Amino acid sequence: MEKNAPREFFHRSLNRLDRLKPLQAAHGELHADQPELAWADLDDDERRRLVRRGSVIGALMGVFAKVLIALETVVLVLLTFTGGRLTLDLPRGRLHLVDLLIGVLVGSVISIVLSQIVMRSYFRWFIAGAPPQPGQRRRVAALPWRQALCDTAGWVCGFGIYALISGVWNHYVIAAAGATALAAVTSGCLSYLFAEAAARPLAVLALDGEPEPVVLHGVRERMLVVWTVGAAVPMVGLLAINAGRWANWLPPADGRVDWAVVFLAFLTLASGLQVVSLVGRAIADPLTEMREVVEAATDGDLDRRVDVYDTSEIGVLQVGLNDMLDGLTERERIREVFSRHVGDEVAQLAMEHDGQMFGANVDVAVVFVDITGSTAFAEQRDPQETAVVLNAFFSIVDDVVSRYGGLINKFEGDAALVVFGAPTPLDDPAGQALAAARELGEDLSENIPIEWGMGVGYGQVFAGNIGSATRYEYTVIGDPVNEAARLSEQAKDGVSRVYASSDAVDAAVAADSGEGGEGEFWQPAETRTLRGRTEPTRIFAPTTLPIRSEPPTLGSVLAELVRLPGRRAREMAEQGRLTRQQGLKSLWTDAKSIPDVDEAVPDDATLDDDALAAPDD
Repeated sequence: MEKNAPREFFHRSLNRLDRLKPLQAAHGELHADQPELAWADLDDDERRRLVRRGSVIGALMGVFAKVLIALETVVLVLLTFTGGRLTLDLPRGRLHLVDLLIGVLVGSVISIVLSQIVMRSYFRWFIAGAPPQPGQRRRVAALPWRQALCDTAGWVCGFGIYALISGVWNHYVIAAAGATALAAVTSGCLSYLFAEAAARPLAVLALDGEPEPVVLHGVRERMLVVWTVGAAVPMVGLLAINAGRWANWLPPADGRVDWAVVFLAFLTLASGLQVVSLVGRAIADPLTEMREVVEAATDGDLDRRVDVYDTSEIGVLQVGLNDMLDGLTERERIREVFSRHVGDEVAQLAMEHDGQMFGANVDVAVVFVDITGSTAFAEQRDPQETAVVLNAFFSIVDDVVSRYGGLINKFEGDAALVVFGAPTPLDDPAGQALAAARELGEDLSENIPIEWGMGVGYGQVFAGNIGSATRYEYTVIGDPVNEAARLSEQAKDGVSRVYASSDAVDAAVAADSGEGGEGEFWQPAETRTLRGRTEPTRIFAPTTLPIRSEPPTLGSVLAELVRLPGRRAREMAEQGRLTRQQGLKSLWTDAKSIPDVDEAVPDDATLDDDALAAPDD
């Protein structure tokens, strides 16, 4: 950490210096940090306001920069022609500084006017909000070059005006032309970088998430701009000063300090810092945005995307990152859908085995729960009513099973097959299956007034893929599965609607380390030879599960469906699958859509906010 402290301090200092630069003010609201969707949703008035603001700020910044460079150029020329003395007492016929200043200022005005003319077509397109045409991308990408040409044209015109009004046509004009040329190169490079940064919103809309097929403003070109302003221009200036003195066109340095060279060095430091800052922002800004999006994706947020506005190699990275996130989002969506069909554990196991068939013999507990009289119910009622009843029934099954670590292996019409101990091993599959069966029985008895039966079996089964090499499913095969189904049938007419085999209870008792285990909640109910078996089975039932004395009516079924407890939705919200409000509203909508639900629920019945917020049933 101590070794990185100077580097972090230097990085923070550069960031603070960056925020103080006038470029930040010039960006204002017209900056690419705003998402692409926000730019596309702006109305005409907002677009016009942004264009006016950007035009005024851009013009003012252009005037300020060009006047400053013009003054720097005049001072440098003055120091060069006086041998380093800051005086206006120049020999006649040599140089007219006032004329040079006038020419430079007029040239600055010309460059600004040309820039505004060039920007008019871009502004009209931005205000219209029209989709980008085939050539719009390339036109927006060429905007920095056009602004640099406008700036250069202004300097050329300014020097022409100076040459005409000064009347000087000797080697001093050549010297002034050289100084003006160096200033024009520096100003053009800065205008190029500034325009590239300020035009990002236009680039976001024009590129529309797709990069240019050809790199227009590559990273190498930007580095060339840095080299030009930071090395080429000052070195050429030094060579020109020494060449002029060698040819006796310029006077030698007057004194021990060559102030012309010192001033040139100062200008080089200032302009170099500015151009490095602009290029650094052009590279660092998109990289920072991509880093933030990657960090968000690492934290699980796959909805964020980066705006594509760079026409260099970085733009290709921006598009590539968005494409990668689209792929991850699609993969997560497919995985979620796959998990809903087969369960999270089975989906994870399938990916671990790379889609290959697998399976093994394991000891598991099996719970089989089946609705009584569902065939007659479906025959007499609308199919939509049947679907709502089944969905409500299986929602409770899913909630309870998930809490106890079980896997709903399949929904078989009006029945559900639940496995404990596969594919995820459990320390006490029998105990957890029995506990889940007791709680599920209580929840179904309280909340779903439909007759049903439930059986719990235990033993060794084959757990794995069953089917062909091209289409198969994960399931369990073995006697405990059949035993659970037969116990479910027996429970429909038995002393309790939840039956368990002695093997399941014995396995739970064996797994208990002391008193208070799951076995204490079960008691012998009867001994019976189940259908399809030769040996009698000792059957156990819960000690606390209530028994419904009379079957429910259809009206009570529908009424209970629209009054399903909020506890299930709240528990699903805690598991991250949906909010409690979404769960209640979904069940309410399904139940209200039943044609004959009016018989049980009033027409004006609604699910109010108090019901959604209530913590209890």
